[in-house]
Order: sequence, then structure tokens, then C-alpha cells
Amino acid sequence: METVAAAFGLVFEPYTLFVILLAAIFGLFVGAVPGLTATMATALLVPVTFFMPPVPAIAALVTATAMAIFSGDIPGALMRIPGTPASAAYTDESYMMTKNGEAETVLGADLVFSVIGGIFGTIVLVFAAPTLAEIALKFSSFEYFWLVLLGLTCAVIITIGDTLKGIVSLLAGLLISAIGLDNPAGFPRFTFGSIELLGSVGLIPMMIGMFAVSEILRYAVSVGDGAEVFRKQIGNVFRGMWGLCVKYPWSILRGSVLGTAIGALPGAGADIAAWMSYAVSKRMSKTPEKFGTGHVEGIVEAGAANNSALAGAWIPALVFGIPGDSITAIVIGVLYIKGMNPGPTLFINSPANVYAVFLVFFLANLLLVPLGWAAIKAARRILEVPRNLLMPIILLFCIVGSFAINNTVFAVIVILVFGVAAYFMEENGYPVAPAILGVILGSMLEENFVTSMIKSDGRFLGFFERPIAAGLGIITILVWLLPLAQWLLARRRAARA
Repeated sequence: METVAAAFGLVFEPYTLFVILLAAIFGLFVGAVPGLTATMATALLVPVTFFMPPVPAIAALVTATAMAIFSGDIPGALMRIPGTPASAAYTDESYMMTKNGEAETVLGADLVFSVIGGIFGTIVLVFAAPTLAEIALKFSSFEYFWLVLLGLTCAVIITIGDTLKGIVSLLAGLLISAIGLDNPAGFPRFTFGSIELLGSVGLIPMMIGMFAVSEILRYAVSVGDGAEVFRKQIGNVFRGMWGLCVKYPWSILRGSVLGTAIGALPGAGADIAAWMSYAVSKRMSKTPEKFGTGHVEGIVEAGAANNSALAGAWIPALVFGIPGDSITAIVIGVLYIKGMNPGPTLFINSPANVYAVFLVFFLANLLLVPLGWAAIKAARRILEVPRNLLMPIILLFCIVGSFAINNTVFAVIVILVFGVAAYFMEENGYPVAPAILGVILGSMLEENFVTSMIKSDGRFLGFFERPIAAGLGIITILVWLLPLAQWLLARRRAARA
């Protein structure tokens, strides 16, 4: 109880509440502007958090992302342009409802079911994370090796699009993680005589470049500035929401559960959760023919999955230091900077801070109701901000923020190089998330492999001698063999036909 009381004291002090409020407004604005993603909102906040204590810093990131994921639904419904990738799954459905005169219903559903999904995911986080942390205390380098390998594998398999391109992206990230002195041998690798590269490529500047600068480049080369804004007055968005809860209880539960589960998979996140939930909703619906004509059922389920995935992604991030999505990849960097090193010992060394993070999740989702309503009312003004003015300002913040990390021009070069690289990767269908995951987990994979080999005197069987390690190893190998089995099965069926 003392820990919980201390957590309440950390969260409900005036400074933290003020930071949460400002982060909420910032997140709502960023999410509502097409092209500015929730990940970009997180990346842009990182330099600001350097000057904050741990709890307000993490509270700012949690709140901004929760708000941005919801507010990305607003331009999707009113302009047919998703504000964030997580909203893209049901943008057409939302816009059709708006065209059918149901703007209040679709925006209300986006808001209410985002809150419900977010609270569900937070409850799972509160109960699952401490329990997993107790189990994780029994982990050695053997278990962590397989866990990291499984996480990297899942990140590639669930990539939307070409799996081979996902593998290439992951391998590029692993290669980047090998740069510098941060390896078991302490030997400089791929530095090419550069003193700056001895400390490896900075994770935070790299992510600011890949997520923020790449979006700015994408806007700069695109033609036009979006679609016409819906200009009619929006009425009571909460009317009829209770009726939808009564009508679609299983859709809400299914979306919340699926979103949390997908969020907990390394490299997945809200984007994939929304697409999968919408597809499941259509498949399980009694009226699948209505989907695509302005039907609210898929929006209810995918909207709940969006925000529940956010909390789910924090489970592996806090317990194992493995990011669940691109947002928690950035957050892990901030946790290390603030001395809250992610892993099972975090729950022993900083329990008050951990429970404070849990409270912030609840508070952010509850604040989403009044602030989300205000954002919907102000949507027309938010969407009319000229992006040709907004993008240069964001680029300036990226440059200043990256320079402020170590007061070096090298960080600015890093964000520009990786911004251009990420732009060309996405333009050619190569996902960015596996590369980021490879950078974060590459050093962890190598360190645990080398440590395990030393412990087992070079015997590979040592990776299967401990029960948990053997179980994780078998699961990982089965996941690797699954595509091969599916290919062989498809060939056999084709031969029979």
C-alpha cells in the first residue's frame, strides 16, 4: 500500500498533472493532422523529457500517444485521410458513415471505444506485468537469447506486406546495432576511423530521423495538401453510444483482447492490431455485406483494439526490455536515460515509478473523454492548419532536439541520414519497425549468445538444458518452420489438383 500511495503522490502532484495536460493537447493536435503519427509525437517529445523527472517524462509520452492514436480517427472520418497509420484500417468505413449523415455516431464510437479498449489494456498491463516480472527473475542468458530471437522472428512474420522485405529491414537493423564499441569483445566495428561512431549510432536521433524526418520528406515530395474538410456542425457525439455497447459487447471484448495480445508481440503495435481486428470483425459479423457501406460494427472493434494495443506493447517493454511497437522502442531509450532500466528488476528497484506509470495509463484514458470531445468540436480548425507551415517547424524541432541530446552536430547528421534512408525504405515497401527492433535488440542478442556460449563451454545443447529455455527454443524453431510447412502443404495440394 505504501508503494501505491507513493505512486499516487508522484502522479497527482501539480507539475505532473500540468505535464499530462500539455502532452494530451499536443498528442491530440499531432494525431489530428494527417501525416503526423503517434510515433512522431513520441519522438518529438523525447528532447523535452530530458529536463523532467522520470514520472512526468514517461507520463508525457504515455498521454501524448494515447491521445494521438484516437485523434488520428478524426481526419479519417471527416476527410478520408487517416491521421495515423492505426486509423487507416477503417478510414473508408468512417468516411462512408460521415457521407451518410452519421458523423456524430462514428466520431462518438471512435472516442468511446478507444477509451474502453485503453482501460482494458491497462488492466491487463497492471496484472500481467508484475506476474511476468516474477517469472522473468528466473531467466538467465539462455532464456533471454531465445526470447529476443522469438521477438525478432514475430516482428518479421506479422509485418504487413512482403515478409522477405521485413527480413531485409531486420538484418539492416542488426547490422547497425553492431557499429561501435558496445559489444562483448569491446572491439571497434564498422567505425571507419570515426570517433563519433565508437559510441554507436545514437538510438534516439536515429528514431527521430526514421519516424519524423521521413514523414516530412514524404510530405515535401507529395502533391496537394489533402482533401476538403467536413464543414457541418458536429452535434452530440455521445448519443447512441450505450446502445452500441449493448448491441456489440462481443465486438468490444474481442477487439480489446486481440489488441492487447497483438500489442504485446514485439514489433506489432496499434497499426497491425487495427487491421487484424477490423478483418476479424468482418469475418465474425452476422452482416458482413454491410462492411464498406458505412457500418459501425468494424469501427467499434478496431477502435477498441487501437488503444488496448498501446498498453499491451508496454508489457514486454517493461518486463523484458523488448519493445512491443515503435512507440515503446522510443520509450525504452527514455527509461534508460531516466535510470528506470527496463527488466524484471525494475519492479523491485523502482516499484513506485512502475505503479505511477500504471496510474498515468488510467488517467490518460479517462482524460481522453473530455479532451477527445473538445478535439472533435475543434476538428475543423485543427485540420485547417497549413502543413506547408507546420512541417518546417517540426523539422526545426527535430534538429534542435537531436542536437540537444549530446550537443553535437553528429546527431543532426544521424537524423538526416536515417530520415532519408527510412523514406526510401518505405517508398519501396521495406517496413521501418523491424529495423528499429533490430537496432534495439541486436546488442542484447549478441551479449546473451556470447554469455551463454561461455557458460556452456561452447556447447549448443546448453541452450536447451533449462526447462524455460528449452520451451522458448522449441517455440522459436517451430515458428521458423511454419512458413516452410505451409509452402510444402500448398505444393502438395497443387500437385493433387
